[in-house]
Amino acid sequence: MGMAEFERKKDEKIDGVIYDMSPSPGYGHFMVNGNLYTIIKQGLKGSICRVSMENFDFQYHPEINDDYVCPDIMIVCDRKHLKGGAYSGTPNFIAETLSHSTAKRDKTEKKDIYEKAGVEEYWIVSPLGSVEIYYLQEGKYVLEQNYMLQDDKEEKDYNADTEICLRAFPHIKMTLGEIFEGID
Repeated sequence: MGMAEFERKKDEKIDGVIYDMSPSPGYGHFMVNGNLYTIIKQGLKGSICRVSMENFDFQYHPEINDDYVCPDIMIVCDRKHLKGGAYSGTPNFIAETLSHSTAKRDKTEKKDIYEKAGVEEYWIVSPLGSVEIYYLQEGKYVLEQNYMLQDDKEEKDYNADTEICLRAFPHIKMTLGEIFEGID
Protein backbone atom coordinates (compact mmCIF):
# COMPACT_ATOMS: atom_id res chain seq x y z
CA MET A 1 0.00 0.00 0.00
CA GLY A 2 1.56 3.31 -1.09
CA MET A 3 1.71 6.46 1.03
CA ALA A 4 -0.85 8.16 -1.18
CA GLU A 5 -3.55 5.78 -0.02
CA PHE A 6 -3.02 6.84 3.57
CA GLU A 7 -3.40 10.53 2.83
CA ARG A 8 -6.74 11.94 3.79
CA LYS A 9 -8.39 13.26 0.69
CA LYS A 10 -9.05 16.90 1.44
CA ASP A 11 -12.45 18.20 0.63
CA GLU A 12 -15.10 20.61 1.89
CA LYS A 13 -18.86 20.28 2.00
CA ILE A 14 -20.77 23.53 1.55
CA ASP A 15 -24.58 23.45 1.31
CA GLY A 16 -24.36 19.71 0.76
CA VAL A 17 -21.96 20.09 -2.19
CA ILE A 18 -18.57 18.42 -1.94
CA TYR A 19 -15.57 20.39 -3.24
CA ASP A 20 -12.38 18.47 -3.85
CA MET A 21 -9.41 20.38 -2.42
CA SER A 22 -6.73 18.46 -4.28
CA PRO A 23 -4.30 18.76 -6.00
CA SER A 24 -2.22 20.60 -3.43
CA PRO A 25 -2.19 24.34 -4.02
CA GLY A 26 1.57 24.65 -4.32
CA TYR A 27 4.69 25.93 -2.67
CA GLY A 28 3.79 29.57 -1.94
CA HIS A 29 0.55 28.51 -0.27
CA PHE A 30 2.38 25.96 1.86
CA MET A 31 5.11 28.45 2.89
CA VAL A 32 2.63 31.15 3.93
CA ASN A 33 0.59 28.66 5.98
CA GLY A 34 3.75 27.29 7.60
CA ASN A 35 4.94 30.79 8.52
CA LEU A 36 1.58 31.83 10.00
CA TYR A 37 1.23 28.53 11.86
CA THR A 38 4.73 28.72 13.38
CA ILE A 39 4.37 32.32 14.56
CA ILE A 40 0.89 31.76 16.01
CA LYS A 41 1.84 28.45 17.67
CA GLN A 42 4.76 30.18 19.44
CA GLY A 43 2.44 32.95 20.57
CA LEU A 44 -0.13 30.53 22.00
CA LYS A 45 2.42 28.62 24.11
CA GLY A 46 1.05 28.03 27.59
CA SER A 47 -2.52 29.05 26.67
CA ILE A 48 -5.56 26.79 26.35
CA CYS A 49 -5.92 27.78 22.69
CA ARG A 50 -4.76 25.63 19.80
CA VAL A 51 -3.87 26.51 16.24
CA SER A 52 -4.42 24.10 13.36
CA MET A 53 -3.00 24.12 9.85
CA GLU A 54 -5.10 22.60 7.07
CA ASN A 55 -5.98 19.62 9.23
CA PHE A 56 -9.21 20.40 11.07
CA ASP A 57 -12.67 20.50 9.60
CA PHE A 58 -14.83 23.34 10.86
CA GLN A 59 -18.45 22.15 11.11
CA TYR A 60 -20.13 25.50 10.96
CA HIS A 61 -23.73 24.59 11.73
CA PRO A 62 -23.67 21.12 13.30
CA GLU A 63 -27.25 21.46 14.54
CA ILE A 64 -28.55 21.69 10.94
CA ASN A 65 -26.36 19.43 8.80
CA ASP A 66 -22.89 18.01 8.35
CA ASP A 67 -21.42 20.77 6.14
CA TYR A 68 -17.79 21.56 6.88
CA VAL A 69 -14.88 23.57 5.56
CA CYS A 70 -11.18 23.06 6.15
CA PRO A 71 -9.60 26.43 7.01
CA ASP A 72 -5.88 26.85 6.29
CA ILE A 73 -5.23 28.32 9.74
CA MET A 74 -7.71 28.23 12.60
CA ILE A 75 -7.40 29.14 16.29
CA VAL A 76 -9.78 27.47 18.71
CA CYS A 77 -9.91 28.11 22.44
CA ASP A 78 -13.16 26.39 23.39
CA ARG A 79 -11.80 22.87 23.24
CA LYS A 80 -14.95 21.04 24.31
CA HIS A 81 -16.14 21.45 20.70
CA LEU A 82 -13.17 19.49 19.31
CA LYS A 83 -14.07 15.95 18.28
CA GLY A 84 -11.73 13.80 16.26
CA GLY A 85 -10.65 15.89 13.29
CA ALA A 86 -13.52 18.34 13.52
CA TYR A 87 -14.43 21.49 15.44
CA SER A 88 -18.01 22.63 15.91
CA GLY A 89 -17.64 25.71 18.12
CA THR A 90 -16.79 29.27 17.02
CA PRO A 91 -13.15 29.64 15.97
CA ASN A 92 -11.39 32.70 17.41
CA PHE A 93 -9.45 33.38 14.21
CA ILE A 94 -9.25 32.00 10.68
CA ALA A 95 -6.83 32.67 7.84
CA GLU A 96 -7.23 31.39 4.30
CA THR A 97 -4.31 31.47 1.90
CA LEU A 98 -5.49 31.87 -1.67
CA SER A 99 -4.74 29.35 -4.38
CA HIS A 100 -5.97 29.37 -7.98
CA SER A 101 -8.66 26.80 -7.29
CA THR A 102 -9.98 28.27 -4.02
CA ALA A 103 -9.56 32.06 -4.36
CA LYS A 104 -13.15 32.80 -5.35
CA ARG A 105 -14.61 30.54 -2.63
CA ASP A 106 -12.31 32.01 0.05
CA LYS A 107 -13.48 35.53 -0.84
CA THR A 108 -17.20 34.72 -1.19
CA GLU A 109 -18.84 31.60 0.23
CA LYS A 110 -16.27 30.90 2.94
CA LYS A 111 -16.13 34.56 3.96
CA ASP A 112 -19.93 34.47 4.37
CA ILE A 113 -19.73 31.21 6.35
CA TYR A 114 -17.16 32.65 8.78
CA GLU A 115 -19.12 35.89 9.10
CA LYS A 116 -22.36 34.04 9.93
CA ALA A 117 -20.53 31.72 12.32
CA GLY A 118 -19.28 34.73 14.29
CA VAL A 119 -15.54 34.36 13.62
CA GLU A 120 -14.22 37.69 14.96
CA GLU A 121 -11.20 37.99 12.68
CA TYR A 122 -10.61 36.62 9.19
CA TRP A 123 -7.45 37.05 7.12
CA ILE A 124 -7.28 36.42 3.39
CA VAL A 125 -3.64 36.04 2.40
CA SER A 126 -2.27 35.75 -1.11
CA PRO A 127 1.11 34.07 -1.66
CA LEU A 128 1.69 36.92 -4.13
CA GLY A 129 2.10 39.21 -1.13
CA SER A 130 -1.21 40.63 0.05
CA VAL A 131 -3.03 40.41 3.38
CA GLU A 132 -6.65 41.46 3.86
CA ILE A 133 -7.81 41.63 7.47
CA TYR A 134 -11.53 41.54 8.26
CA TYR A 135 -13.06 42.23 11.68
CA LEU A 136 -16.61 41.33 12.60
CA GLN A 137 -18.61 44.47 13.41
CA GLU A 138 -22.29 44.11 14.27
CA GLY A 139 -22.38 40.74 12.57
CA LYS A 140 -20.76 41.90 9.31
CA TYR A 141 -17.16 41.75 8.12
CA VAL A 142 -15.41 45.07 7.67
CA LEU A 143 -12.10 45.24 5.82
CA GLU A 144 -9.87 46.72 8.49
CA GLN A 145 -6.41 46.47 6.89
CA ASN A 146 -5.16 45.70 3.42
CA TYR A 147 -1.42 45.23 2.91
CA MET A 148 0.60 44.64 -0.24
CA LEU A 149 4.15 43.47 0.42
CA GLN A 150 6.93 45.64 -0.98
CA ASP A 151 10.19 44.03 0.14
CA ASP A 152 12.63 46.00 -2.01
CA LYS A 153 14.47 48.25 0.46
CA GLU A 154 15.22 50.71 -2.35
CA GLU A 155 11.52 51.39 -2.93
CA LYS A 156 9.83 54.21 -1.02
CA ASP A 157 6.84 51.94 -0.30
CA TYR A 158 9.09 49.34 1.39
CA ASN A 159 6.98 47.71 4.13
CA ALA A 160 8.44 44.28 4.90
CA ASP A 161 8.97 45.26 8.53
CA THR A 162 5.43 46.57 8.99
CA GLU A 163 4.12 44.70 12.01
CA ILE A 164 0.63 43.30 12.31
CA CYS A 165 -0.95 41.52 15.23
CA LEU A 166 -3.99 39.36 15.83
CA ARG A 167 -6.76 41.44 17.36
CA ALA A 168 -7.85 38.73 19.81
CA PHE A 169 -4.21 37.95 20.67
CA PRO A 170 -2.42 41.32 20.45
CA HIS A 171 0.82 39.80 21.77
CA ILE A 172 1.03 37.66 18.63
CA LYS A 173 2.83 39.97 16.23
CA MET A 174 4.44 39.35 12.86
CA THR A 175 5.89 41.42 10.07
CA LEU A 176 4.80 41.23 6.44
CA GLY A 177 8.29 39.94 5.69
CA GLU A 178 7.83 37.06 8.13
CA ILE A 179 4.47 36.06 6.65
CA PHE A 180 5.96 35.77 3.14
CA GLU A 181 9.39 34.47 4.18
CA GLY A 182 10.81 31.83 1.84
CA ILE A 183 8.72 32.78 -1.17
CA ASP A 184 10.82 34.09 -4.02
